[in-house]
Amino acid sequence: MASGRTRWLGLFEELMHLPQSLRGGPGFQGPASDHFDGAHFFNPDATAGRSFGDFLRWQRTRRATPWPSWRENRGIGAAPGVPAADEMAVTFINHVTFLIQLPTLNVLTDPVFSERASPVQWAGPRRVHAPGLRLNQLPAIDVVFVSHNHYDHMDLSTLRALAKTHGALFLTGLGNGVFLQQQGVTPVIELDWWQQTALHDAQLVFTPAQHWSSRGPGRRNHTLWGGLWLRTDQHSLYFAGDTGYSRWFAEIRRRCGAPEVALLPIGAYEPRWFMCDQHMDPDDAVRAHIDLGARNSIAMHFGCFRLTDEGIDEPLAALERARLAHGIAPEAFRIPAPGETLRMHE
Repeated sequence: MASGRTRWLGLFEELMHLPQSLRGGPGFQGPASDHFDGAHFFNPDATAGRSFGDFLRWQRTRRATPWPSWRENRGIGAAPGVPAADEMAVTFINHVTFLIQLPTLNVLTDPVFSERASPVQWAGPRRVHAPGLRLNQLPAIDVVFVSHNHYDHMDLSTLRALAKTHGALFLTGLGNGVFLQQQGVTPVIELDWWQQTALHDAQLVFTPAQHWSSRGPGRRNHTLWGGLWLRTDQHSLYFAGDTGYSRWFAEIRRRCGAPEVALLPIGAYEPRWFMCDQHMDPDDAVRAHIDLGARNSIAMHFGCFRLTDEGIDEPLAALERARLAHGIAPEAFRIPAPGETLRMHE
């Protein structure tokens, strides 16, 4: 009886939040720039999202490879310990959600713990494996980075839960701040591309990405998308967020340096004619790894939510082929398991 009542309350809450969630807040107002025309953000070198006609063409012609309905994780999932004084620990949770632990700072990227990447939990892409860590296994979080407002990156129920229990700083792109505040997600700092803030001994830079934003009809590209550059005296990490392959990787290396660790997306890329500007395929990801000069890269954005047409394991096989083609050792670009922690030492 109680569980049924809880489900109905959850459905009622979803419906109450739905119009606001689809709108995605008022967006950004400010002066024009090289990636903002005064009303909409754009990519300097590519489109910022496909047209509705393109979407209908994809749906009409798609040849999607079936996915399994569920996969069990490989048994990894113990909460990671506190890192050593010279250590950075990177735990893959799922999709693009990582726990990054430094001696003085814990960062969570694009946290998605919900069952579906959707404005509602009764429809939309459903996860095919559990998160590698549960929400209640997380250590105290200092910073939550939200790369942009798509549902598989800005999961409002997870963000509200984190705001209630962790007292973290939420870091995101221009135009997302008021919307998150409306959802009870505070405190929030908005940044433009290349702007930065600092916390404890860490420098946090909002880096450019080639993507787009929207949460509902008629509200495209009113908010900014991007990645995160994280640097301390001992370590550096780059989180790409969602992005197509672009000149930004070489520019990030020029401005920020070569990262010790790069977290790069490898999935949700078929069909290429539709996805190429907004999502990298594994060969693109390996080229990004090379452009960045990353010492270590870790794959993400695969195997959790079925968003596009390739099979669940195709990104993994394609990454292996791309590493061989570009002469990159397997240990230099790794595929993590949910719950796996990789530890980097100075």
